[in-house]
Amino acid sequence: MATSDPILRFEDVSFTYDGDDAAGVHHLSLSVAPGEVILLCGDSGCGKTTVTRLVNGLIPHYFQGELTGNVVVCGTSNASSNLASIAMRVGSVFQNPKSQFFTLNTREELAFACENFNMPPQEIRAKVDDTAATFHIEPLLDRDIGATSGGQKQQIACAAVSVLDPSIMVLDEPSSNLDAHGIGRLRQIVATWKEQGKTVIIAEHRLYWLNGLIDRALYMADGSISREMTGKELAALRREDLDTLGLRPVRPEQIAGAVSRSRDGRACGSRAGDGRPDDSLSRDSRAGDGRAGAGLELAGSFRFTDVQYTYPHQTGEAVDIDGLDLPIGQVTALTGVNGAGKTTFARCLQGLDKRCRGELITPSGERLRRQKRIKRCFTVLQDVNAELFTESVIDEVMPAQPEENQELALKILAELDLDAFAQRHPLSLSGGQKQRVAIAAALASERPIIIFDEPTSGLDMRHMQQVAAMIRGLADAQRTVVVVTHDPEFALAACDYNIRLNRGHATEAYPIDQSHAQRLVDSLTADVA
Repeated sequence: MATSDPILRFEDVSFTYDGDDAAGVHHLSLSVAPGEVILLCGDSGCGKTTVTRLVNGLIPHYFQGELTGNVVVCGTSNASSNLASIAMRVGSVFQNPKSQFFTLNTREELAFACENFNMPPQEIRAKVDDTAATFHIEPLLDRDIGATSGGQKQQIACAAVSVLDPSIMVLDEPSSNLDAHGIGRLRQIVATWKEQGKTVIIAEHRLYWLNGLIDRALYMADGSISREMTGKELAALRREDLDTLGLRPVRPEQIAGAVSRSRDGRACGSRAGDGRPDDSLSRDSRAGDGRAGAGLELAGSFRFTDVQYTYPHQTGEAVDIDGLDLPIGQVTALTGVNGAGKTTFARCLQGLDKRCRGELITPSGERLRRQKRIKRCFTVLQDVNAELFTESVIDEVMPAQPEENQELALKILAELDLDAFAQRHPLSLSGGQKQRVAIAAALASERPIIIFDEPTSGLDMRHMQQVAAMIRGLADAQRTVVVVTHDPEFALAACDYNIRLNRGHATEAYPIDQSHAQRLVDSLTADVA
């Protein structure tokens, strides 16, 4: 780590957003040396994202509010610079990389910033090729960005902000939507920036993948830095210390040990009502035969049979599963790498796509075709921005109810720490808060089958545990819950069973109990060095 003059300084900085006196930061003073990798951690709403916006100039040049103090980047005050000049010094990667793309083609996206600064074409081509080689994305060049996976989009975003060679990189919840392979690639990218001597500022809740990369961790609470630790001090925190701070595990080996921490005392994988471990799932489906299912013939379950789906203009089946049982009163996790077919399977289950073939059979033998499944299922999407339509948080929840009941809707919001935002516009909330609004609507729907696609994106430990408890409450109320997730901590806290998909086939099925906890963690963290 370099010891020269600070590359970044906060000089008694305070910022309050217009219309929200509680949000923002208060009297921050901070110096960051060139080459430091800084972690910003703490509960949602503690001020992490505000710090990133102060570094990259979105405050005060985009977000309006009252700013005092001074943010100095590379010797120049951000307040007296324009966003274009700040972009030469600071590169930003947001939680949802799709929100920062300007083109449809990967090569054009890497070239976009250079073109904005009127660089000669030959220089642009050289920068694009060099950057693609550095980040190992040559096979992604000239691809349609919309057709790439979530992890690939994140790699493209990181490469695109690197083309201008800024001195500081700012990342806001970069791992929230990534599988283990994507997180592993993200870790390599941060390591590359560190080797290049760049300063990296990372606001993050999922911490284990950063072990060994962090120089300093700044723990924030109520808009202030309340604790500062070296990377080694952070890694040395015990599980009890992390619980006190509300932080997720900082090392992969800590994850499995938290298997029962968000539970109500009931053993993972137990049958509803009798507390006995369910051994009927302990026999895996035969890997490689394309069938899910050995050992999943459970009483009291919905059976989804003959599931097939093919993407347009492609040969072969994207999803091809003979049958899966989804137990009533239990939470079933769907895991697997990006592209394994998890989200496609979930869309087929609800009947959202006419191209999907398959039938859902109720315990009584009723066969639910697509139109009936739409009315029986409720899905919380991974990109919650796509399902928030109204002018207020309360108006997002009440229409989901069988009969609108404001008192009950407010109670659900209070259970998710959202009652204070009942009259706020949903899109004005943080990513984690928006996620909880969508979950509140699902809870209010009272439909028998609830599907969650990556429900913990952007959630801190406390709210992840809160969501896990709410989902377990749905199961206790005899709903059938299906969760698409890459989050091992959440799966251990909330789920009873794991079904692992690979290339559209279900290859494993087992209970998430003490004996299988490490197996689950290993499968969801395998590619994170």
